[in-house]
Amino acid sequence: MDATVEDLLRRLAPQVLGAVVRRYGHFDTAEDAVQEALLDAATQWPAEGVPGAPLGWLVTVASRRLTDLLRADQARRRREETAWCWAFDVPAVSGTDDSLILLFMCCHPALRADAQVALTLRAVGGLSTREVARAFLVSEDTMTRRITRAKQRIRASGLPFSLPPPAERQDRLAAVLHVLYLIFNEGYASTSGPSLHRADLSTEAIRLTRMVHRLLPGDSEVAGLLALMLLTDARRPARAAADGALIPMAEQDRSLWNAASIEEGIALVTAALPRGATGPFQLQAAIAALHDEAPSAAATDWPQIVALYSLLLRLAPNPMTALNHAVAVAMASGPAAGLALVSDLSELSGDHRLHAVRGHLLEMSGDGAAAREAYLHAAGLAGSLPQQRYLRERAARLAPDPVSDPGA
Repeated sequence: MDATVEDLLRRLAPQVLGAVVRRYGHFDTAEDAVQEALLDAATQWPAEGVPGAPLGWLVTVASRRLTDLLRADQARRRREETAWCWAFDVPAVSGTDDSLILLFMCCHPALRADAQVALTLRAVGGLSTREVARAFLVSEDTMTRRITRAKQRIRASGLPFSLPPPAERQDRLAAVLHVLYLIFNEGYASTSGPSLHRADLSTEAIRLTRMVHRLLPGDSEVAGLLALMLLTDARRPARAAADGALIPMAEQDRSLWNAASIEEGIALVTAALPRGATGPFQLQAAIAALHDEAPSAAATDWPQIVALYSLLLRLAPNPMTALNHAVAVAMASGPAAGLALVSDLSELSGDHRLHAVRGHLLEMSGDGAAAREAYLHAAGLAGSLPQQRYLRERAARLAPDPVSDPGA
């Protein structure tokens, strides 16, 4: 499929689903109808051209597909009778973007937190069920069942398609922010496939986070998340070589970093930190700001980053934060200090990032053979092809010289 058409469909998908659910309800069936409309568009538009009003085209086709699906459900005759009335009642397409309403709807308190995140990644973020399953470290079949149950609970709840009242928004906000964070991470550092990143996903996560920030301008964690995304995404132009190979931050051309995004991100986190309690996203944004403000890798304020990660570990402990803290400690105090911390993270033994970090720290300490083994182990666990290539190249640089190796 043409990349331009694919990008357009990904951007319009949550708006189409929002419009159809707003008009008809039936969240679970509506999503199936929208997927069929998107498939029709992916087939027709590259050959026939994109219609003048692509959103209206998709909403119209999805509405018809929903009617067909409801009519086919013989066990629900009452719904079928209602569907007959809808056949010629295609909703008008307004300029309103329903993505934010859909986002809060997917984070309904009737759902468990993991179901909220999974459903939103699928319905709003546009991730495939396989990608969502990978994010949760479960099988695709398990995630399919989880998403299906979540849609059924949404339908059974009778939830109106509208933003929750202010008193309820805060309860759903943590799940909403976590969802957006996962979408951004999948876009910025793809967990699988041939590309290092998927700019469409990271751009969509930033767009949706801006919407939440406009809705809740005084919430420091919303501002912190938006700042974190902007400060991280600013480095994307320098993360890959012309051939798609990964370039680590220490070796990136910092002149390629997006100065406007860095300026906006720093302004957001600077304004957010003094307001109320400091949350995890604000701390991560502050760490990202220190990286982006440093003129070079050598000039990075690693002691300050260590202090921020220590605070983050106390506030919201998790293994990946501990791994990042270990890297910061190694950069500030030497590889031996970092390796001592890494050795305690056995819960990440199946994650390639643990072994990649261990390889890097072993290489820093001068143990080339152990570093090479760690890099190769990490490459075997990595799902992204650029990450695999990068790790194998690091290992290859540490291969013993057959001329000088007495055992060769």
